[in-house]
Amino acid sequence: MKLPNTLVTVLICGVGTAVAHTDDVTGSGSTFAAPLYTRWADEYRKSGGGRIVYQATGSSDGLKQVIAHQVDFAGSDAPLTDDQLNKDGLLQFPIAIGAVVPVVNLPGIKAGQLMLTGEVLANIFLGKIQYWDDPAIARLNPKIKMPDTPIAVVRRQDGSGTTLIWTHFLAQVSPEWRRRIGEGASVRWPRGIGGKGNEGVATYVGYLPGAIGYIAWDFTKQNHLTYTAMTNATGAIVEPGAETFNAAAANADWSGSLYQFLTNQPGKDAWPVIGATYAVVWARSDDARRTEETLKFFDWALLHGQSSSEALDYSPLPNPVIAKIRSQWRSNAVDDVAHHPVAGQ
Repeated sequence: MKLPNTLVTVLICGVGTAVAHTDDVTGSGSTFAAPLYTRWADEYRKSGGGRIVYQATGSSDGLKQVIAHQVDFAGSDAPLTDDQLNKDGLLQFPIAIGAVVPVVNLPGIKAGQLMLTGEVLANIFLGKIQYWDDPAIARLNPKIKMPDTPIAVVRRQDGSGTTLIWTHFLAQVSPEWRRRIGEGASVRWPRGIGGKGNEGVATYVGYLPGAIGYIAWDFTKQNHLTYTAMTNATGAIVEPGAETFNAAAANADWSGSLYQFLTNQPGKDAWPVIGATYAVVWARSDDARRTEETLKFFDWALLHGQSSSEALDYSPLPNPVIAKIRSQWRSNAVDDVAHHPVAGQ
């Protein structure tokens, strides 16, 4: 199997080695968003911007590094609370919306052919369903002869926003999951093999017959893994893809907070497991120049990088959300960065 192009450590400046120089803007965190940072940083550099170095270490690690002043920004799919942000002097804003999908290794079964409900997925990860020919799976897939293969659950071993999105969804659809396991960037898994990052889960699923895991959509495509169809909040059967991701994103209500969960959105075409990925930067820093350079990169990304989001199968942020983010920057005394008009406003 082809290994992911985005490994645990990622340099996103076009060419060179993964060594940050003094003037570079550095970031770390989300593997879910790493392909987007890769594309944006390369295009930003070509447009005349500075050099961006990013390490895809997982959301929890990225947050630890930015709080410790080891990097200029963190990529995180697990939003911090206002209390946490205020305590550490940080700003947080969404940069794109992405999807998490179940992937399986079942020879002879094609991508999208197998259908699973949220309840069945929760029972698989709880260990209540342990074989692929379990009646609960067979009833959902009467046209497929399910093998009597044991199910090998693969999940994240590191703190992960992808895990937060996935477990939040499972807690919505399964009262037992909510009661026994709950949700979070890290949980006490009832079973399974732990992989480091989305790429670690993708690798394990690709090599283990009978495996099931959850990963970001881009890693699914990149590694040619077999994804499943799912039922959504309306009971409709949907497959992952730009159309179902955008349908889910279109129903999100951003009128209140910029930090929210987006799983299980209404709409017959909506993919049920999506979430925003966030950037976390310093609101106040001893080095104002570094804060300014960091926000210049994100200002460019929000105004000029949304087409790249779509090309990588993320859903771009709506223009009113971009305007709200830049207003947040102005209220935090970074007017020199957020001065361009937002397209379409």
